[in-house]
Amino acid sequence: MRRIVMINWISIDGFFAGPNGEIDWILRDPEVDKALHEPGDDQSGSAGSDTMLLGNTTYTMFENSWPQIAQDPNAPEELHKLADEVIGMTKIVFSRTRPAVTWENSRLLRGDLIEQVRGLKQLGGTPIIIFGSGTLVQPLSNAGLIDEYLIAMTPVVLGKGKPLFQDVNKMNLRLREARPFKSGNVLLRYVKN
Repeated sequence: MRRIVMINWISIDGFFAGPNGEIDWILRDPEVDKALHEPGDDQSGSAGSDTMLLGNTTYTMFENSWPQIAQDPNAPEELHKLADEVIGMTKIVFSRTRPAVTWENSRLLRGDLIEQVRGLKQLGGTPIIIFGSGTLVQPLSNAGLIDEYLIAMTPVVLGKGKPLFQDVNKMNLRLREARPFKSGNVLLRYVKN
């Protein structure tokens, strides 16, 4: 069975985006970006993933930014590498309102999110990752379908914004890793109990 790994940046007060969806508060750090894509000590994580799940908002943001980053000669090497990975991945977009997806390697799915993701997990292969996409994280967490949570906590208090775990049922998780970085960011790796 395929695993699902959620990767998200959050503020100290638990927001994954500002009130208007902004993410300009994230303290970017190439070392954290690299660590988010390395396997953990137990070979968990997103390393080798070839598929990601996205909500409509995150898909639009990614489609408008990653191809530009890939072509930017001034972007750091780690960011180029990540851009190439994202572009090459199969991007499964869940949206009831989007008429179509046109970015390469993208598929649009409608219907019951939980049942479709359960079906995807039944297929063999590498871990499926979720970047951002709080509208997917919340119901998939409640359904017990996310196996691992990689959270990069950035040293910012937003005060208000979009909470990552809004309306999520209580979950007991096991900490697999807590790694601080000189930038002040902390990588937290949790797995289901």
